Amino acid sequence: MSLLEVKGLHAHYGKSHILHGIDMVVPEAAIVSLLGRNGSGRSTLLKALMGLVPPSAGTVTLDGRALAGQQPFEICRQGIGYVPEERLVFPNLTVEENLAMGVQKGTPGAHRWSVAEMYDYFPRLKERRAIRAGYLSGGEQQMLTICRSLLGNPRVLLIDEPTEGLAPKIVDVVMEVILDIGRRGVAVVLVEQKLTIALKVAQKVLVMGHGELVFRGTPAELEAAPDVRRNWLEVG
Repeated sequence: MSLLEVKGLHAHYGKSHILHGIDMVVPEAAIVSLLGRNGSGRSTLLKALMGLVPPSAGTVTLDGRALAGQQPFEICRQGIGYVPEERLVFPNLTVEENLAMGVQKGTPGAHRWSVAEMYDYFPRLKERRAIRAGYLSGGEQQMLTICRSLLGNPRVLLIDEPTEGLAPKIVDVVMEVILDIGRRGVAVVLVEQKLTIALKVAQKVLVMGHGELVFRGTPAELEAAPDVRRNWLEVG
């Protein structure tokens, strides 16, 4: 059953036309990897879904409810979570205070997340719960941002480049957490540069090029499409 549906979505940065009529469907509890080269429009698509970049045309619906044109906080309250690439923590607040900022008791998520579960995922955050977030490492800030978003009890979680710059051990932990989020009934749209990771966690793969979706399929179908990988993913 489809949960998030996007039809004919266009978006601009000033006079630059970035998204060109995106159509996509995210089923319930599915992990969808959104692939493409830098500049293909992947991050802009997540921001448009979240209302951070206002769509200039098209529709976005969550379980049949229209979201396009709403403010980001309204979209969040209806069940969309967002983990930005920039790891936007509150640097002067402690880890525990950052997590408290994410708690939304009224959102109808697939799973009711707790701070204790966040510490189970990332014991390092529990150890550093009284430390200001600005003093955390990049990997720790990434953990914190994911947890703060989960505490909003989203039905769909948008995650932008979660493994960028992380040590391999932390990458493995983050990927296992994403898999567990899916197992608990939360749909995930994952922007990921590392092809092996993206194909490992996803049930569905979308490839973007020049602001359009140029491929839709399963990881196995993408692996069997060398022309798609060569033309839209590999760097010459």
